[in-house]
Amino acid sequence: MRKVERLSAILDRLAENGSVEVAGLASSFGVSEATVRRDLQSLSRSQHIMRTHGGAVAVETGEEVSTRVKAVLRRNEKKRIGRAAADLVPDGAVVGMTGGSTTLEIARALAERRGITIVTNAINVASELAERNSIRLIVIGGIIRHSLELVGPAAEAMLSNYHLDAAFIGVDGLTAEEGCTTFDEMEAQTDRAFLHRSQRRIVVSDSSKIGRVTFARITHLAEINEIVTDSDVDSHQRRNLEDAGPKLLVV
Repeated sequence: MRKVERLSAILDRLAENGSVEVAGLASSFGVSEATVRRDLQSLSRSQHIMRTHGGAVAVETGEEVSTRVKAVLRRNEKKRIGRAAADLVPDGAVVGMTGGSTTLEIARALAERRGITIVTNAINVASELAERNSIRLIVIGGIIRHSLELVGPAAEAMLSNYHLDAAFIGVDGLTAEEGCTTFDEMEAQTDRAFLHRSQRRIVVSDSSKIGRVTFARITHLAEINEIVTDSDVDSHQRRNLEDAGPKLLVV
């Protein structure tokens, strides 16, 4: 098992159980306890886990998770979502894409397609696609956040010049009652600009975000056409989202 896979598995177990033990992880992964300790040390730098004697516990900060940590959280689910979302894009489409680890997986799934234009405010998405000659890439400027997204009035002014066939947005929270939410107000406003310039509005979210509400609302679900999520979504939450209007694609 590669390090990135171990880190993802550790974070998933912490999310499920609240704590992990070095010995149990080492046995499960088939690696030494020293390797697991180094993995836990890497994760503790994010301040979203806390080391304990013999293991670690999850830390619920109520704050935005760093981009590095997001990259390994629920990675397999995000890959499935990314592939399914990419399948929704027809040839020749102009696609808007905000930042996030899930939208990055869409970019990777689209990387070999031809005739598609990607408009994005995300540095990690742009970096993934920059050398792909088959993709026409437009990067929106603005104020950079530590989420690697460019936001603010400059981003919104540039977006106003484009018409998008589809827009994919990532979220930090998603409920039927509060709609799509994120941690930063300026980011929420730029996300809304993507949606307003698009004919088709699609939210991509792994199931851990569903049922959660964060600081700033992006939009109500009445403004969203489709949601793509993974099969771990709670059945009650699933019914609530479907009743709110968007088509739900579970993968």
